[in-house]
Amino acid sequence: MNTERKSYSSNISDEEWSLIAPYLLLMKEDAKQHHHDLRGLFNGLRYVIRYGIAWRAMPNDLPP
Repeated sequence: MNTERKSYSSNISDEEWSLIAPYLLLMKEDAKQHHHDLRGLFNGLRYVIRYGIAWRAMPNDLPP
Protein backbone atom coordinates (compact mmCIF):
# COMPACT_ATOMS: atom_id res chain seq x y z
CA MET A 1 0.00 0.00 0.00
CA ASN A 2 1.34 3.44 -0.95
CA THR A 3 1.32 5.70 2.14
CA GLU A 4 2.73 8.77 0.38
CA ARG A 5 0.18 11.58 0.27
CA LYS A 6 -0.81 13.52 -2.78
CA SER A 7 0.12 17.18 -2.53
CA TYR A 8 -2.72 19.71 -2.41
CA SER A 9 -2.53 23.21 -3.86
CA SER A 10 -3.19 24.59 -0.38
CA ASN A 11 -0.12 22.84 1.12
CA ILE A 12 2.49 25.10 2.62
CA SER A 13 5.76 25.42 0.71
CA ASP A 14 9.12 24.62 2.31
CA GLU A 15 9.98 28.32 2.27
CA GLU A 16 6.73 29.29 4.03
CA TRP A 17 7.16 26.44 6.54
CA SER A 18 10.66 27.64 7.44
CA LEU A 19 9.14 30.99 8.44
CA ILE A 20 6.18 29.59 10.39
CA ALA A 21 7.67 26.48 12.03
CA PRO A 22 9.68 28.31 14.72
CA TYR A 23 6.44 29.83 16.07
CA LEU A 24 4.60 26.50 16.07
CA LEU A 25 7.44 24.39 17.43
CA LEU A 26 7.70 25.95 20.87
CA MET A 27 6.90 22.52 22.28
CA LYS A 28 9.51 19.79 21.76
CA GLU A 29 8.88 17.34 18.91
CA ASP A 30 8.85 14.36 21.30
CA ALA A 31 6.27 15.89 23.69
CA LYS A 32 3.35 13.62 24.59
CA GLN A 33 0.92 16.04 22.93
CA HIS A 34 2.49 15.49 19.49
CA HIS A 35 0.43 12.63 18.07
CA HIS A 36 0.44 13.86 14.46
CA ASP A 37 2.84 15.63 12.14
CA LEU A 38 2.51 19.37 12.80
CA ARG A 39 3.09 20.30 9.17
CA GLY A 40 0.37 17.86 8.10
CA LEU A 41 -2.06 19.38 10.58
CA PHE A 42 -1.18 22.87 9.41
CA ASN A 43 -1.78 21.81 5.79
CA GLY A 44 -5.16 20.39 6.81
CA LEU A 45 -6.16 23.69 8.40
CA ARG A 46 -5.04 25.60 5.32
CA TYR A 47 -7.13 23.25 3.17
CA VAL A 48 -10.26 23.97 5.23
CA ILE A 49 -9.62 27.71 5.23
CA ARG A 50 -8.93 27.77 1.48
CA TYR A 51 -11.88 25.65 0.36
CA GLY A 52 -14.36 26.39 3.15
CA ILE A 53 -15.49 22.79 3.66
CA ALA A 54 -17.13 21.12 6.63
CA TRP A 55 -14.82 19.10 8.91
CA ARG A 56 -16.68 15.93 7.94
CA ALA A 57 -15.81 16.54 4.29
CA MET A 58 -12.04 16.65 4.92
CA PRO A 59 -10.03 14.38 2.64
CA ASN A 60 -9.28 11.11 4.41
CA ASP A 61 -5.53 11.30 3.78
CA LEU A 62 -5.05 14.35 6.02
CA PRO A 63 -4.39 13.82 9.76
CA PRO A 64 -7.45 13.38 12.00
